Amino acid sequence: MTDHHRKILKIFKFKRVIIPVILGLGVVAFLVFRKFDPEPFYKIHWTYYSSLWIIIALLLMATRDLAYIYRIRLLTDRQLSWRHAFDVIMLWEFSSAVTPSVVGGSAAALYIISKEGISPGRSTAIVMITALLDELFYIVMVPVVIILAGTSFLFATEKSYLFINTELGLKGIFILGYIFILVLTTIISYGVFIKPRGFKWILLKVFKIPFLRKWRRQAGQAGDDIITTSREMRGKPAFFWFKAIGSTFLSWTARFWVVNFLILSITTVSDHFLIYARQLIMWVILLISPTPGGSGIAEFIFSDFLGDFIPVGLTAALALLWRLVSYYPYIFIGAIILPNWIKRVFLDSGKIEGVSESSSQNL
Repeated sequence: MTDHHRKILKIFKFKRVIIPVILGLGVVAFLVFRKFDPEPFYKIHWTYYSSLWIIIALLLMATRDLAYIYRIRLLTDRQLSWRHAFDVIMLWEFSSAVTPSVVGGSAAALYIISKEGISPGRSTAIVMITALLDELFYIVMVPVVIILAGTSFLFATEKSYLFINTELGLKGIFILGYIFILVLTTIISYGVFIKPRGFKWILLKVFKIPFLRKWRRQAGQAGDDIITTSREMRGKPAFFWFKAIGSTFLSWTARFWVVNFLILSITTVSDHFLIYARQLIMWVILLISPTPGGSGIAEFIFSDFLGDFIPVGLTAALALLWRLVSYYPYIFIGAIILPNWIKRVFLDSGKIEGVSESSSQNL
């Protein structure tokens, strides 16, 4: 097994799995027991509708995954079967859950897709296009929610957060994050769909600047990735992009509406759209989280963004329920799938010389 393979597979080590679990549960325990009051729990009236809303939340998570599975099959021209596409998405989510949000699971995703028999060039293109589609959803939906929800209720908290060694308010972080995503997506889209070779040429020129020169090789590789993605994706019919964008929007919309139904299971909701809008703002904070999958931070900021929709004393418990529905399942499903996936792509196919049963069991 090469050093590259070992480096990627380290992502799936047990300690990578247990760290986010401990972080998330630790923060929830702190929030619950810091000022624990059992009284709010006695006031919960669990009804038929409470169970129904929980079931709908679970169905929304299933919808999210099915949309992602459909999209990966679409982007691979259905080279992946439904079962293999399921494995890819679950392991992709698993790697995202156990790596810091600022790093993301893209490197592992590229590795996973390539091991499914997709060429390296196409694997690169698929990972890059999925990222562009995800960012497109955010770029489009933010102006929509600002118009419909308004900024006066969108930024309810006055707390400050440390961002790039600077203390900024929530609105400042959101604006910087949105501008960064918009500019980066625009630049990459220009490179992929308009001038891929010109994009690489500009990159190499920029990274000739003395203080940037040490990253020139990586910039060249990024330029090559853009060219490869352009070659794979340009010329696709309009209906292909309609389906790709549609599945992306369906997946993200289902993901964000999970919280609405979880809150609805314990209390009435006066403004569903505002809850949805605030989650878009939360996403910027989680995007720059240094912890695996945003674990710990997600549970903590949940109360800042959504606490005023939840009965006093139940915010931490609902944050835990949210993560139990939308985050921890990917860790456990990924851990279950991983051994069989390794056996299928490495051992059965004999793709990597020298990989033994014992090595797969140690992952």
